[in-house]
Amino acid sequence: MSRRKGRILAFQALYSWDVTKPSLDELLTFSWLKKNDDAEEEPVASQKEERTFASLIISGTIEHIDEIDSLIESHLSENWSKERLNKVTLAILRTSLYQIKFQPDANIGIIIDEAVNIAKEYGADDSYKFINAVLDKIGKDEVVK
Repeated sequence: MSRRKGRILAFQALYSWDVTKPSLDELLTFSWLKKNDDAEEEPVASQKEERTFASLIISGTIEHIDEIDSLIESHLSENWSKERLNKVTLAILRTSLYQIKFQPDANIGIIIDEAVNIAKEYGADDSYKFINAVLDKIGKDEVVK
């Protein structure tokens, strides 16, 4: 199983959730994947594991969205607000913060590295630097707690 692929699915779903507001049940069907690729209707075992991992992140992030957004806001510099963040950056931050905050066995360094790599691939030009800085600050705060 590729946790990276699961994290990408989770960020894509959270992006969609923020933009179009589908229900959680609709997101967790991953129907948008079937429309966008030539994959078989029934996912192979590794895809099922990736979707299960992504589903945990998606549902957990949405369940704790107010706390996660508050955490993001509290770690932005004075000139920034959550509303100024583009939707891709926000989705990456949200899914990563869910993992840092609510998955206690997760490795914070790996989560941050994955978020940076996903931002390099899907985000705006230098968004990965911003994401790295915010997650690093929050990661250090979470370790101290």
